[in-house]
Amino acid sequence: MKPVTLELGLASLSTYLAVLFSVFICFQFQIIQAGFVLPNNNVSVPALLVFGDSYVDTGNNNYLATVAKSNFPPYGEDFPGGKPTGRFSNGRVLSDLIAEGLGIKELVQPYLDPNLQIQDLLTGVNFGSAGAGFDTVTPKVLSVLTMSNELELFHEYIDKLKAAVGEERTATILSESIYIVCAGTNDVSGYFLTDFRKKNYDVPAYTDLIVQLISGFINELYELGARKIAVLNTPPVGCVPFQRTLGGGKNRECAEKFNFAARLLNSKLSSLLNSLNHKLPEIRLVYIDFYSSLLDIIQRPHNYGFEEVKKGCCGTGTIEQGILCNELNPRTCTDVSKYVFWDSYHFTERTNKALFTAFRQNLVNNLF
Repeated sequence: MKPVTLELGLASLSTYLAVLFSVFICFQFQIIQAGFVLPNNNVSVPALLVFGDSYVDTGNNNYLATVAKSNFPPYGEDFPGGKPTGRFSNGRVLSDLIAEGLGIKELVQPYLDPNLQIQDLLTGVNFGSAGAGFDTVTPKVLSVLTMSNELELFHEYIDKLKAAVGEERTATILSESIYIVCAGTNDVSGYFLTDFRKKNYDVPAYTDLIVQLISGFINELYELGARKIAVLNTPPVGCVPFQRTLGGGKNRECAEKFNFAARLLNSKLSSLLNSLNHKLPEIRLVYIDFYSSLLDIIQRPHNYGFEEVKKGCCGTGTIEQGILCNELNPRTCTDVSKYVFWDSYHFTERTNKALFTAFRQNLVNNLF
């Protein structure tokens, strides 16, 4: 739009600057839309399909009989419209940012949402459930979905796609879509915080069990038609505020036993993905280093513009999450931008953006 000027002599200069600024903004918008340079601009990704836990769940637990929910304030206070949706953050979560960053869609709807439209199914949905894990014992405490349950819902999703667009187009969507798998945190946490598995497994044996279950999960995805799968490894669980409070001593340092188990699991996961990449024809399995990316933010927060890494923004920041993080809590922080963690376990949207920035080139280089 041509700027209004009071002096005729400035009109041409103002118009020139306005045009120049418009061109600059358009150019910047195109860069933001892409986020980065795709190696092959002809590649089309029809959908993003997400499996995992609360780091990617966009609201499936709203429809489950569980206390593991976040569909109430102050969750979602920085989400579009300031609305709590069941995302464990003040805003968007990793799955949303990946979908937007890869140019697929702005938000990934939860599969259990009864208001899903066919267009939602065609562009991808989220099967994630806060509290989920590969170990079937892990989610039982909270009555949430297991990763096996998420696969059952995926079977149902495929049937709906076939009914809507036919078998041939469904097969194309499944093979060309990108799959995100993000789970393991609750398995590691649950191992130490409950006695269900410790009686029969030491840490090396338990991580072997989890990797076995991950292998079965990926193989089933492959059999159902998935070919482009990004698997996030387990983050440094011992550094979340909740675990610092329980096991970090008086200085609330990272609880090392959790991080040791996560590193051991991640090493075995990396070997598994390398093996499956050679074994399964046409598959592209990408190992996403969630652990190192988050640890770098925690160890060098000022490089990312953060100030607080040991506490969450919600409440005291030391223990609250889910139902304990509510609008009646008077101690929620006033400047969320300074915090890595939103509650005692989950990230602020700003942290999720920093994590996606760390992941994105790996995703693009290996899935496009």
